[in-house]
Amino acid sequence: MAEIEIKSFKKSFGSKVVHKNVNLTVNKGQCVGLIGGSGAGKSVILRSLIALERPDSGKILVQGKSVTELNEKELIELRKNTAYVFQGGALFDSMTVYDNIAYPLREHTQISEEEIQKKVSDILEQFGIGGNEALYPADLSGGMQKRLGLARAIVLEPEIVLYDEPTAGLDPYNTRKIQEMILTLKKRGVTSILVTHDMPSAFAVCDSIAILLDGEIKIQVQCDGDFRKDESKDSEVLRKFADGYKLEEYL
Repeated sequence: MAEIEIKSFKKSFGSKVVHKNVNLTVNKGQCVGLIGGSGAGKSVILRSLIALERPDSGKILVQGKSVTELNEKELIELRKNTAYVFQGGALFDSMTVYDNIAYPLREHTQISEEEIQKKVSDILEQFGIGGNEALYPADLSGGMQKRLGLARAIVLEPEIVLYDEPTAGLDPYNTRKIQEMILTLKKRGVTSILVTHDMPSAFAVCDSIAILLDGEIKIQVQCDGDFRKDESKDSEVLRKFADGYKLEEYL
């Protein structure tokens, strides 16, 4: 069953055409990687899924609902159920680690402060950053900030998570921790899109990888156990991209 459907999506900014005809389907519980060169408009697609951008034409369906037709109240519900993990974490610098996590719980739920304290404590332990509740984001390492951003994004237990370069700039240890967290969420049935240039991470967590080029999804390759041995043209293109070759030379 499709959780996310993008149909004939077109988007321009002034005279610059970013997307000409994007079509993409993500089924429930899948993680689909979205890759392409810098400036291809990958993040524009993610932002459009929660109505931070509006398509010029085409349809965006999330859990069967047309995003462009939702009213403000419905959009709030969409954004509560669709977590966006920003590349920079989008943390509140003036709030402690504890308050960063507690903020969405206080804003969007009616649970008690005692219940909030338990949820915050549990998720910080789960993400390996327990004991840092009184610190501020600036006091944390880059990897811990990334994990804190992801923890805050999922504390409301969303059914869909949109990852925008979650491993960018991280060392191998923190990259692996992020991969493990994405896989844990997949096991819980969470549906996700991963925008990344980190191809080892994409291969580690994604069910399939879609290549965005010239405003369209050119190919989508399944990442099953036989992927590396697959001799199809699409798989070869994906391997070439991972090895640093220009997509334009092969598509």
